[in-house]
This record gives sequence, C-alpha cells and structure tokens, in this order.
Amino acid sequence: MKVIFLGTPEFGAICLNAILQSKHEVVAVVCQPDKLAGRGNKLTVSPVKALANKFNIPVYQFQKIRIDGVDTLKSIKADIMVTAAYGQILSQEIIDICPHKIINVHGSLLPKYRGAAPIQYALLNGEQSTGVTIMKTEAGIDTGDMLLKKEIKIDEFDNYGTLSQKLAQVGAELVVKALDKIEDKSITYTPQKEEDATFTKMIKKEDEILNFNDSMKNLINKVRAFNPSPVAHFTLKDIKFKVYQLKESQINNNLAKCGEVLVANSKQGLIIKCKDGAVEVVELQPESSKRMFAKNYLNGKKIEVGVVAND
Repeated sequence: MKVIFLGTPEFGAICLNAILQSKHEVVAVVCQPDKLAGRGNKLTVSPVKALANKFNIPVYQFQKIRIDGVDTLKSIKADIMVTAAYGQILSQEIIDICPHKIINVHGSLLPKYRGAAPIQYALLNGEQSTGVTIMKTEAGIDTGDMLLKKEIKIDEFDNYGTLSQKLAQVGAELVVKALDKIEDKSITYTPQKEEDATFTKMIKKEDEILNFNDSMKNLINKVRAFNPSPVAHFTLKDIKFKVYQLKESQINNNLAKCGEVLVANSKQGLIIKCKDGAVEVVELQPESSKRMFAKNYLNGKKIEVGVVAND
C-alpha cells in the first residue's frame, strides 16, 4: 500500500523505519515544523524528518495541518495514513482523505491512558506493565476501534526514554503487521470499552517540580516519568537542580520538614526529607552545569544540611 506517515520524534522514526523495510511504500512524510533547540538555539531537524531525508521521501511540515495540509495530502493519492507521535490534532476532513483512513500507533493498552502522555502516566502511576495499541483514528481523542495490541513489562529502572524505545519497537512490529492485514482484508476491528477508559493530560511546567510533601514512591516515579525530558527539578538556595535519578533512603528524621536536606556530603550523597521518609538524589544537573552524580557534585560544592528545597 501507499502510505503517508505522520510523526516527529524518535518514537515515530522507529515506526517509520519499520514501514520503510516492509513491502509497503512510504510516499510522503509529515512532521512538525523544525524547532530552535540547544544552547546555541539552532534549528533542529526531528528524527522523523532526518530519516525521511535519508530515503529521499518528500517531507511536509504544516503549521496547522487542518488548514494547510488538506489539498496537499489529497493530491498525493495514498491508500492510508499512519500516525505515530505526530503532535497535531487531525480533522475529520484529514481522516477521510485516504480510502483506508488513518491508523495510529498509541503507547498504551487502550482504552487505558488515552491522550497526549500515555507513557509518562504509566510511569507516574507506578504501573508494572503497559503496551502498544494500533487503533483506527477517529475525531475523538484515542477513541477509535483497536486493530492490534501487545503488552510489555515495565522494569524497575525504566524511565521515559527507555520505555519509549521499547514501546516504539513494539509499535514498529505491530504497525507493519496491521498494514499487511488491512491490505489482505484479514484485519479485525475491536471497539473500545468506554467504561474502562482513563485519560492523560499534557505535561505542564508546574508538573515538573518535585514536591517533597509527596511520598517516596511518587517522587521516584515522577523522576522516571520525566527522564530524559522534560526532567523533574527542585531548587535549593535559588539554584535549580534537574534530577535524573532518585532512590529510597534508609536515613530519616521525623522532626524535619518535607524538603529539608538531611545529609549532603560526597560519601553519603544528597538526602532530602519527604512525606513518608527520605529520598537520595543519585543523579542531578545543577543550573548552567553538566549532568553528574550527586556525590561528585558534593565533592566540590557545599549544600548546607537543614536548608529546605523549593523555599
């Protein structure tokens, strides 16, 4: 089949690559406009665009696909569209362009975790497993019929980056299988059970702050869910520290305030009081510095015991 692929980040690129290696033909790629990123504020090409360029596939980057993309996509005359972490909402007019409509690679076991951040929310909620669903795109948010599903285990040390990679590989396998089955008319469409649906919200800036009034488990899960992006953080004495790994600490002081630094030295590390105990900051990145282990940071810098985070 002739496929128009819509995606932007690495998750999408892994799925796109699988389709490129299959019998199906990718005739066009659509991704989000290039963005300024990094310290040099340079225009950055997304992983999906970079892969499409490598294979000399036409790339379209609509500011608003519902307004700018309709005529162009109609003119391509593809059989089907595939979306995988594209990043824009599609109108019914877009959905209806191709004879086989649109299928989407969604990073959860639908109807659980519909919405924009299914992988992060699975980690935030401490799930033991998740998976990928190939679904038919409808105008509603992830409400379409399901074509294929596969469950995977979430490992204890998985974070957003590692889990996304695992799910992308599963999605790549499933989307090719789905395209094959659609082409040979052997696919089965299964409606979602609305009563089992749960929803995720867009991650906002305020969600990234580590609130030490929370439990050890929730704090550790937030760090996992936001690593490597957007990265959870806290402040101490007006210095912002991004946090890449937290773990439970056996050291505690029931008289201390939540957020209070209990230990800060290069041997024991950085330990902060929370709601039901204390957590050790294992890996961090101080403002205007590089990512490092907290013990290495404390080998050259001093943090006072007793100061309170986010004060």
